[in-house]
Amino acid sequence: MGEFSIWHWLLVLAIALLLFGTTKFAAVGKGLGEGIRNFKAAMKEPEEKKEEKPEEKKT
Repeated sequence: MGEFSIWHWLLVLAIALLLFGTTKFAAVGKGLGEGIRNFKAAMKEPEEKKEEKPEEKKT
């Protein structure tokens, strides 16, 4: 008791699909994917700015 098997999770997923429909799940998946892509882009942005910035020469 207290442990969830794969069958429990499949049952929960099936009930959620019946309640919300596939269009809601598609929208949630799309939003989650866009959020992850934006997060990765934001994480790379400072590194790209460092590389693009010309090095200052001491004279």
